[in-house]
Amino acid sequence: MARLLPRSLLGQVMLVLALGLLVGQAISGVLLLRAAEQRRDATLINQIALRVVSADERGAERRAERAQLRNERRARRGLPPLPVSQDRPGIEASSASPLQPGERRLARYEDALHEVLAGQGLQPRSIAITTRLASEDPVVLARPRLQQRIDPVNWRELQIVVAGVERANGSGWIVVRQPLPPRGPRVIGGIFLQTLVIFAVLFALLYIVLRRMTRPLAELTARVGDFAHKPDQVVPLRESGPEDTRRLIAAHNAMEARVAALLDEKDVMLGAIGHDLKTPLAALRVRIESVPDEAQRQRMAESIEDITRTLDDILELARVGRHDVEFEVVDLAALASTLVEEFEDLEKPVSLGKTERTRREIQLTWLKRALRNLVENALRYGGSARLSVTSENRTVILAVEDDGPGIPPDQIAAMLEPFARGEASRNRATGGAGLGLTLARAIAEQHGGELVLTNRTEGGLRAEIRLPL
Repeated sequence: MARLLPRSLLGQVMLVLALGLLVGQAISGVLLLRAAEQRRDATLINQIALRVVSADERGAERRAERAQLRNERRARRGLPPLPVSQDRPGIEASSASPLQPGERRLARYEDALHEVLAGQGLQPRSIAITTRLASEDPVVLARPRLQQRIDPVNWRELQIVVAGVERANGSGWIVVRQPLPPRGPRVIGGIFLQTLVIFAVLFALLYIVLRRMTRPLAELTARVGDFAHKPDQVVPLRESGPEDTRRLIAAHNAMEARVAALLDEKDVMLGAIGHDLKTPLAALRVRIESVPDEAQRQRMAESIEDITRTLDDILELARVGRHDVEFEVVDLAALASTLVEEFEDLEKPVSLGKTERTRREIQLTWLKRALRNLVENALRYGGSARLSVTSENRTVILAVEDDGPGIPPDQIAAMLEPFARGEASRNRATGGAGLGLTLARAIAEQHGGELVLTNRTEGGLRAEIRLPL
């Protein structure tokens, strides 16, 4: 379920708004439906009450009086009189309640009709209201004119309200038949259309506003990700969006400038340190030539060489991340093959395993240095090395395997730290200064990847540089 939820700020805000709007429209729809039902019921009760009043004896007298006045006006104009119609479709006089056995009475309608009739001065002895299909009502079946009044075509499928009002003197019942208005479709359709319009207008406006807010944040996020690999970017990020976002971008630009300045200062300092240290080391190389003892002179030369290599490793580790080497698209399988050939030319037991042609943008010099460090470690501690290039899940894996003793699992993480060396066989006599793996990890991270060390089940160590494609 969590996978289906949007992860961006824009998507989450739009989702919350949509849910809130749906809940609000649902509540509004319920209230509107209830109000529509109340209006429908009130209209229905008023229509029934009007027909009951017109069918009452006093209503008949008033109709006769109105007919007489109408005919007098027609006589003065020389027109023949009109007959007084007693045929009122949907109204009948009955000596008994219209309820059929098993029918349910609608007490809500009965109470409402009683209140309306009381307002008209009528106090019926009893009221009985129910609903039934028009095709099940004997009066409707017997009166085609009433059928036409209900619905000329579909009257059989429609529900009608049958209301019986017993006269106050108990002389009989006035029975009114009224079509039952349909429930809710028009209201529901209106609510649905209203919801669509609100969604369209509100989401369009909100999308414009949120895009204006989130686009600078997306650019800033991408810039922060790039800054981890390209800390010497010189073009500041354009400040855009709301004021809060502008201040955030300005602060990030200031931080970038400060970090870049610190890196430049570090490079200058390390360059000076390297120069100041290498100069006396070179002088020492000259002076040891005057040492008469050959064995002593050899040991001194090896010590100076160890110091020089360690210093070079430290300086190279400090330079990782600086873009003095350009990125270029390289076939990693070809790179692995070239590196294996170089070691074979030196008569080193390095072989090429499975390779898949994979092209990626890399800093060739640095990545080649990382692979060379891994191969040299494999040769030093395992006696041989196998280099392979594979890919899985949009990740290219450059792996170096050996047949050595491996690394105790609890020491693998420590082996990636600067100046860390293993026990016994991993000393200065057989190893370096403990910066090879650290440098390889830094180069992998500079390319957006990682260095992973694992012990092989059949023995030996497997070092993987994993780079995203």
